[in-house]
Amino acid sequence: MLVSIKGERVHLRDVTKEDLDTIWYWEYEAEDQEHHRWNGPYYAVEELSYTQFKRRWERNFLAQEKGETRWRLGIEIDGVLKGIVSRYWVDEGTDWLETGLVIYDSRYWSGGYGTEAFRLWIDYLFQHLATVRLGISTWSGNERMIRLAKRIGMIEEGRIRKARIVESKYYDSIKMGMLREEWMMVREEG
Repeated sequence: MLVSIKGERVHLRDVTKEDLDTIWYWEYEAEDQEHHRWNGPYYAVEELSYTQFKRRWERNFLAQEKGETRWRLGIEIDGVLKGIVSRYWVDEGTDWLETGLVIYDSRYWSGGYGTEAFRLWIDYLFQHLATVRLGISTWSGNERMIRLAKRIGMIEEGRIRKARIVESKYYDSIKMGMLREEWMMVREEG
C-alpha cells in the first residue's frame, strides 16, 4: 500500500524509483545548492555514483514493498517533488529515532511548506511506530529548523557548545525532541 498524506499545501508521498532522477538532480546537479549550506553543512557532501545513490534508496523501497513504516517520504508541492522527510536511528536498542527534513528548492523556504510537511511526518511516525520520542539534531546556525521544531512542539533537550564548525566558525550542536504524549496534546489543540 502506498503512503499518501495530503495537507493543505503539501503532499507527503512514497518516493518512486522514477523520482530518483529528480532527487539526484537536486543533490548533485542543480544550480540551487543552498540546502547543503543548512542541512548538516559540517559534513562534506558525499560524492556517490548514481548506482551507489540508488542503492541507498533500496531500504526505503523494500519498506514500501513490505508495507512497513517508511524511512523517507517525498514532499510534493504543487504536484512537483521538492524535498524529503526522513528518519534514522540514533540508537536502535533504545528505540531512539531522529527525523529530518530538506526542501531542495530554496524558493519554497520560509513559506510554511516545511512546517506543514514536518507536522504531517511527525504525526505519521507517531501513528505507525511504537516509539516514545522523536527528535532532531541540528546546529545553532540553522535557525529556520530550530524555529520549525519549536512550532510543532519540540523543545531543546541538549546543547553541545562549539561542537560544529561551519565556514571556519564554531556553532553549538542542538538536540530537540518531543514525547508521544506531548505530540498527542499538540495534536488535540489543533
